[in-house]
Amino acid sequence: MTKTLHESCSGTNPLMFPLLSLQFPEPHLGQWYFIAGAARTKEELATFDSVDNIVFNIAVGSPPTQLQLHATIRTKNGSCVPREWIYHLTEGSTDLRTEGRPDMKTQLFSSSCPGGIMLKETGQGYQRFLLYNRSPHPPEKCVEEFQSLTSCLDFKAFLLTPRKQGVCNQSSN
Repeated sequence: MTKTLHESCSGTNPLMFPLLSLQFPEPHLGQWYFIAGAARTKEELATFDSVDNIVFNIAVGSPPTQLQLHATIRTKNGSCVPREWIYHLTEGSTDLRTEGRPDMKTQLFSSSCPGGIMLKETGQGYQRFLLYNRSPHPPEKCVEEFQSLTSCLDFKAFLLTPRKQGVCNQSSN
């Protein structure tokens, strides 16, 4: 089952990944870099204001209906902040649920950018799109397409992570 993100936006309509397909989640495991975010208001992106870069590692959990995420956040002041959480896959749904956050829903979308993926996070009081890539510095065209698509959906507040400092090691504090 696939769904288009929005029928009236540009010709680069991403398709929602069929989470229950035989290949999921293998193509999405491993390391990802947070590149950019878009929301309707700046406040919905405020949590990322102090971020220089974020690296995520996604692994299959136990049971395999869980995805374990480990992130290291490099703040603009140089600190490293580790984070961990678990996504639960729901049978018959394309949504990911975050353990301990019943109000939060995450949806995965394809990206026209090689090595890219988009997430739509919806929670209490916020809704935002997040762009991730396998490379810490994807082609500028990828970011431009993400911004164009999200703007078309009326997500006009935009944040691009600087990614000027080195990434933190997964074991850094």
